[in-house]
Parts: sequence; structure tokens; C-alpha cells
Amino acid sequence: MSVFRSLPMLLVMGIIFFLSQQSGTTLAIPQIYGLDKCLHMLAYGTLAATVIYAVPAHAFHNRNPWKTRMLILLFCVFYGMTDEFHQSFIPGRDVSFFDLLADAAGAGIVLLLEQMPWVRERIMLHR
Repeated sequence: MSVFRSLPMLLVMGIIFFLSQQSGTTLAIPQIYGLDKCLHMLAYGTLAATVIYAVPAHAFHNRNPWKTRMLILLFCVFYGMTDEFHQSFIPGRDVSFFDLLADAAGAGIVLLLEQMPWVRERIMLHR
């Protein structure tokens, strides 16, 4: 993993950390049912996309490319777990298993989309 290609991933991780650092009253998220889960999916889907960008292309062409994808998913879920733990110390925030599920779903959807031939072709053009 090159440092340059890791910068977007580190930026997304920093943004997620910054947002989880905010108290529950500081974040002005409209009270729309399910919106918070959609935002979790978006954040962790973006994280998964930046991890895919950071991982060398040959990791997806080895004997078992699903191993690479599973490691990316585990990385994103682990970061989500640390984020939920971190939120337990922030006033107005709490730990939510459903937030963690939304994190995993967002990362998983991106990893499944990466499998689509038309998506993969565009990714390979930029590697």
C-alpha cells in the first residue's frame, strides 16, 4: 500500500472520527426515520472504496481475491467497532449494534459493486 494511495482512506477515517467526536446535540441531523443508518452506510461505503483504492491491484488478481475483499470488509467493520466504542464516551451519543450493521452493509455493498465488470473496468483504468 503506497502512502499516496492511502491518503484518501486516512482522510475518510479522520472525517468519520471527527463526526463521531461531536455530541448528539451538536449534529443537526433531521429526524427522518432511517437517515442515520443511510449516513452510516454512505460513510463506510466511502471508506471501503478508499481502501480498495489503497490496496495494490495485484491483491485482487491473486489466487483468492475474495480473501482481499473479506479483509477489507473486516477492516471497515473493525473501524466501525472502534468508532462505536469511541462514541460511548461522547455526551449524547451511544453504542448501537444497528449502526455497526449499517457500517458493514455500506462497506459490503461497495465490495459487491466492485465485482461488477463495468465498475471493475473503470477502477482498473485508474490504477
